[in-house]
This record gives sequence, C-alpha cells and structure tokens, in this order.
Amino acid sequence: MRLALPRWAGTLAVKTAAFITVMSCALAALLGVLVHVSVTDQTVGQARDLALSRLQDATQAYEAGDALPPGAGVDSRGLPARLRTLALTGARGTMVTSDQGRPIMWAAGPADGRRALAVEVDYAQQSRTIDGLDRSILWSSALAIGATVLVGAFAVTRVTRRLHGTARVARLISAGDLDARVNDPRAKDPTRPQDEVAVVAAALDSMAASLQGKLLSEQRFTADVAHELRTPLTGLHAAAELLPPGRPTELVRDRVAALRTLTEDLLEISRLDTGRERLEADTEELGALVGRVVRASGTDTEVRVVRDVRVETDRRRLERVLGNLVANAHKHGAPPVVLTVDGPVVTVRDHGGGFPRYLVAHGPQRFRTEGGAKGHGLGLTIAAGQAEVLGARLTFTNAVDGGAVAVLTLPGAESE
Repeated sequence: MRLALPRWAGTLAVKTAAFITVMSCALAALLGVLVHVSVTDQTVGQARDLALSRLQDATQAYEAGDALPPGAGVDSRGLPARLRTLALTGARGTMVTSDQGRPIMWAAGPADGRRALAVEVDYAQQSRTIDGLDRSILWSSALAIGATVLVGAFAVTRVTRRLHGTARVARLISAGDLDARVNDPRAKDPTRPQDEVAVVAAALDSMAASLQGKLLSEQRFTADVAHELRTPLTGLHAAAELLPPGRPTELVRDRVAALRTLTEDLLEISRLDTGRERLEADTEELGALVGRVVRASGTDTEVRVVRDVRVETDRRRLERVLGNLVANAHKHGAPPVVLTVDGPVVTVRDHGGGFPRYLVAHGPQRFRTEGGAKGHGLGLTIAAGQAEVLGARLTFTNAVDGGAVAVLTLPGAESE
C-alpha cells in the first residue's frame, strides 16, 4: 500500500528544501569525515613518533644498563596484552588505551627474549584536540546547512511565488477572465536574463491574447450574422403570413419561426459573451414566478413547492432560465417533468435518458452532439449564461433511477 503524504509535501518549495538539506548534509558529512581523518592521522602520527622516539631512548638506556627514563618499564602494569605479544615476537608497535578515563599512548618493543620494554605517553592533549575538532565540524556543518537551506528556500520561494501567480492567472483565464495577464517584469524587459518562469509567463500571456482575439472575432461574427439575418427573416415572416392556408404554408411558417428563434438566441448569446448584460433586480415570490413560467410554457409540468421564498432577482432573466430548463426537459427528456421549489433551490427533473456525459462533466456546449444523439442546442447555454448574470449556480446531473436533473441555486433569499 502506498503511503499517503500530506498535500504540502508535494510542493516544489518543500521538495527543493528537502533536496538542498539532503545534499548539504551529505556534503558536510563528506567534508567532515575527510577533515577528521586527515587531522586524526596527523595527530596520531605525531604521538606515535614521540612514543617510538622515547621507546628508542629507553631501549638504549636498558641495553647500556642505565636507569630507565620516566614512563618506561619492563613488563609494565597496564601494558595491553596484544602489544606485549607483538613485542615478544621482536617487533615494535604502539597502541592507545584508557587508564581510569585517561588516554595513554603505549609503545613497546623487545627487551630480551621473554620480556617487553614499554613506554607510556600521555595522550590526553591529542584526544582533546580531536574531540574539539569533531565538535567544531559538527557545529560548523549545522550552521552551514542551516544557512544553505535558508538561502535556498528564499530563492525557491521567489520562483514559486511567480509560478503561483502564473497559475492564478491561468485559472482566471479558464474561468472566463480573458483580460487577466501575468505581466512578468522579466518577460517585458528583453535586456534581463529570461528564466523558465518568465518564458512560461510570456507564453501564457501570448496565448491569452490570441485566445481573446479569436473569441472576440467569433462573438462579433455571431452578432453580425444574427443581426443581418433579422431583416430578411422579418420580410420572410411577413411573406409567409400572406401565403394561402394549407399544410405547405404551415411548414413554411414553422421553419421561419424556428429561424427567428435561433436568430434571437444567437443575439442573446452574443450579448452574454460580451458581458454587457445588466441586472434589473426586484423582489419576487419564487413559487408564483415558477407557476407563471410553467403556464407560459404550455407544457404538462408538475410544480411542487416544498418551501416558498422571496428572492431579489431579475424576473425576466429568471423566467428565461426556468423556461429553457422546462423546454429542454420536455424536448429531450420524457414525462413526467417535475419542477420543485425548496427555498432558493429550484430543481427541474425529467424521466428520460438523462444528460450526456460531456454536459454533466463540462456544462452545456453550443450545438454539440454525441454518439448520434440529438444535440441540446442553445437553450441550456443561454440558461447557464443568464444564471451566471443572476449570480446563481446551475448544475446538471443525472438521477440514479434515470432522468436528467437541473438544479438552480439562487443567491440570498427570504423565507416565507
């Protein structure tokens, strides 16, 4: 089973700080070991040379029959057994031992065939030197690691702050704010060195500008087409009214009416896209408003008022949203269609095949079809756009037991 780490552990700053800490510790440990080994070898070597030199003097005095110098003796008490064995083989050697907590350097050699001549040298000063060196290495390493981590964290924080700013702008653009830009100062000044963050920021700003230009061009095209279509459609509608009664006339009038509706929908979408829509708020009883919408739709829709409220909203826009939801439920779903009011939450449910997967995941998309199914046209797109103008939240889900469910949650409401 994979260990679950906290969210903060995955941030770039934490990973970089951990990497810097590990590398600093490894470097400090390597340098510390090298210094320790070098100084220890030098200190021990000096102490060994001194002990062997005194052993040489003691050997000369012993062979001449003179008194042994201080610290020298034959088969001295405390002489390590291994060093005594080595001396009895005719060789010389040194060894550091501890006598009641006091470090001693022993040097021993053969005195005659069955005894060992030994010299002891105080090793306390050398031991304190090595201990002091180890403490200095430890403290200096800790300080160096701390300073390196602080400097590295400061440098990484500056980079991650710029990355967070770039990500925030990307989210704003994704949410529809096409005017958002990173405006990284490094990307604006060509004389300054360009790092990777500046390159990403410049690419994001360029992409946003290009996307904004294309969307504005598309919006202008949609608005121009819809506007230009209104005049000939008006004339076509007037001409259709002059046709003699009959089935062909009914078909022509029906298609002309559909074209006029589509043109008006395109104009409404173009206004929503440009953000020029403004609220005309008033206080409305939600239950009564829902009843009017259902009656105006001329459909067999069941209305359930669980809890009525008064809402401050734009009546025309709210009626447009609910009317589109009801019309979509009857056109693409199956009866019974139920409209429920529960406080500021209005639910429209049918019992058909449900919304397509793409619509539930990404929201309504204009004219899109999937798997050969009939598309959802512009009705839900307009409903979502008008809901956004109202400050409401419109979500699309599918019921577990079948059917599409559209939930409109209105802001601030007063209970009846």
